Amino acid sequence: MYVVIMGGGDLGLHVALDLVKDSNDVTIIEDDENRCKLLATKLDTTVICGSGTDRKTLENAEISEADVFVAATGNDNTNLLASLMAKEYNPKKIIARVNEPQHESVFTENNLIDVIVPESIEAGYLERLVLRPKIADLFVVDHGHADLLDLYVTNSKMIGKKISELYPNDDYFICGYHEDDDDNISIATPDMVLKENCRISMLVKTESMAKVLKIFTK
Repeated sequence: MYVVIMGGGDLGLHVALDLVKDSNDVTIIEDDENRCKLLATKLDTTVICGSGTDRKTLENAEISEADVFVAATGNDNTNLLASLMAKEYNPKKIIARVNEPQHESVFTENNLIDVIVPESIEAGYLERLVLRPKIADLFVVDHGHADLLDLYVTNSKMIGKKISELYPNDDYFICGYHEDDDDNISIATPDMVLKENCRISMLVKTESMAKVLKIFTK
């Protein structure tokens, strides 16, 4: 996977380190020259000193080849503009950090950014969002040992199964059910039947995440 991260602060640096450790290709864009020099000593990846709101800088980062673009600076205006510009190059996912809660509606109104994350987000959470595009939403719990997530059921082998058929299981617990992408959640009951593209809410052990995704998604 190729990821372009705009913003080489603590969040951007730690996400880049985690992604590189997992053998992903990463380019990080940072506009502070001294910070760029520091990043170059800490990262075995490409560091571009420039602005993520500059078209030439984005193109130098080969944004058109990116699977994911992450706008992780501490400035909401910069994150929004860079995300909108990156959208023109059609990355598979755009993730934007929002530092001021009152600005969130501005990001969501554009309907061009796939994931909006709060300023307080942890690097490990953000890495999960980057690497797991099949997850609709995710919340890290128990100090990173488990994840509460929503996902769409797209594995044909699961379609038509009752929730009761999926237990007992030590890796996950299904707690909610959304039918036809309805925002109204129902508490999962044993007799509920999984339908194609239904959305389920579940608690998953972090160590079992890859296994669970294979079970429920294509």
